Amino acid sequence: MNSFGGLQIKNLQMLTRTIPENHFREIVKVALHARGKDQQHLFAYARSIRLIGFPDRLAEIRSVIEISNICKQRCNYCNIGYEEIKKYVISADNLVKIVTFLYHKQKRRVILLQSGENQDDRFVADVIRASGRIKDKMPDIQLIVCIGNLSYAMYRDFWLAGVDRYLLKIEASRPSLYESVKPNDRWIERRRCLDDLMTIGFKVGSGIIVGLPGQSIDDLTADLEFLSKLNLDMVSASVFIPGKNTFYEKSAPGDVETTLNFMALLRITNPFALIPTTSSLEKLKNDGQYLGLMAGANTVTIHDGTPKDLEHLFPIYDQQRFKPNNNHLFEIVDRAGLRFPDTSFSRCE
Repeated sequence: MNSFGGLQIKNLQMLTRTIPENHFREIVKVALHARGKDQQHLFAYARSIRLIGFPDRLAEIRSVIEISNICKQRCNYCNIGYEEIKKYVISADNLVKIVTFLYHKQKRRVILLQSGENQDDRFVADVIRASGRIKDKMPDIQLIVCIGNLSYAMYRDFWLAGVDRYLLKIEASRPSLYESVKPNDRWIERRRCLDDLMTIGFKVGSGIIVGLPGQSIDDLTADLEFLSKLNLDMVSASVFIPGKNTFYEKSAPGDVETTLNFMALLRITNPFALIPTTSSLEKLKNDGQYLGLMAGANTVTIHDGTPKDLEHLFPIYDQQRFKPNNNHLFEIVDRAGLRFPDTSFSRCE
């Protein structure tokens, strides 16, 4: 029987079943600490689970358009809301033009519309209107929206406009930790939004940040349990990077190896979910995005939708964040033994 660090493969298999909470957390804690050959065994098992949910070995590629950097939050880990950054909003007309270009010239079929958290009625209405126009023109696009906490009525209007998916990271499943890193928000409101999205019928995505200041190994085990019980269509884990001009600027970054192990555990407990390998992994570790695929991820994001003159205004952690191009993504997906759908990828820059 294969085993590593006191954790046997048969124990990992138990994570896909209903087991006592304390036993679940014991297994997860051991797996989170796996390194070297032990970690490789963990990754290999995660990839075997990925084949159950995705036997065709297809990897999804998403084009992201950062539609606005206006944010009503002031999260301790993010500098998008930094007051000195010039604010922008891409108009509905320009948004439709950008998506049309990505669809016809770059052959993209999955588009992510992302912005700072903004509940402004006019802003939300414009994005809803643009979403409807996009789906009318290009109905086979999978349209994902990620603009934070909204009202039930706003979410419903996005759904009626044809938006397929919504991303809303929980960041931390422990309310006190969530509210310490997002001091202008409340965990119960975030959870309400997740419930609303699932009730309406979206394909919903959520995830956490690994390595947040104040986060413990017990938090991570609880995070995994929380996310896996939601039966999400998309789950994620990104590694914490201390953003410039943020409250956490001088904090230590998260651990890439622990993040990769958490991703592998997400795959084991979520065989049918899309899991991204994020650019933050590459920022902290050479070949980090490739390792994310080897840990069970099957989604990559390319930042080819935001106009060049606006990219520096959406820094997330800093303006030197890693932004993968087509060839990099093609290479790591191919090396990981996966492939892109023929209709959603163009190697042309």
